[in-house]
Amino acid sequence: MGVGDIIGDAISYPFKNIKALVLYAILGIIAGVIGGATVLSITASITSQGWAGFAFSGLTVVGFIVFILVIFLIEGYALDIIKFGIERRDDSPGIDFGRQITNALKLIVVTIVYYVVPAIIVFVLGLFLRDWILTIISIILFLIFTLANFMAKCRLAKSDSLGEALAIGEAIGDISKVGLGKIIATIVIIAIILVIIAFIIGFISGVNATVGSILLGIFAVYFVFFYNRAIGLLYSEA
Repeated sequence: MGVGDIIGDAISYPFKNIKALVLYAILGIIAGVIGGATVLSITASITSQGWAGFAFSGLTVVGFIVFILVIFLIEGYALDIIKFGIERRDDSPGIDFGRQITNALKLIVVTIVYYVVPAIIVFVLGLFLRDWILTIISIILFLIFTLANFMAKCRLAKSDSLGEALAIGEAIGDISKVGLGKIIATIVIIAIILVIIAFIIGFISGVNATVGSILLGIFAVYFVFFYNRAIGLLYSEA
């Protein structure tokens, strides 16, 4: 598939799965409400004293746990969207709480590894290399591992295997299989679309904050579908 085909498919994909889009929009709103309530609880805990402060602290813990679980579920669902993209399926994934939350946890591990490894390499090289050379190497490593992290996320989505995702050499090899130019072009176009829509929503928020907030919540979930569908289709070329 060409970059234009990938972006076109990804833009229309959420509208082909309205039920799933609405469901996760609701989950996103719930996460936002709980997150906001948790922040208020933390503020109240700091300013309150005695039993009142203790009660708010308990609410904070519960709110934080629920918020994290919802976010993990959304992230796990996003991985399934990638998987369906890799398989070029047009339907939406079903909900599997246990597996999707587990995969979200795996994704956190993968992301940490793919940024810790280059950081360690740079630290070691910094012991005996000049600053300007180290800066160049750091930029190159960051770019390589950022792209490899994209591939690792797709490998995790495809296999549900942490081992497959953490095969750094193979993930880096996938970059050339998909095509460096195609990856960069897709990411740039996605970023441009994101900026344009964010600008429009920001303008609307300036006119009516309530409408802007609602649109932001809806778009955030739409973007999860759009972005991960595009990434999955991109990786299907590997």
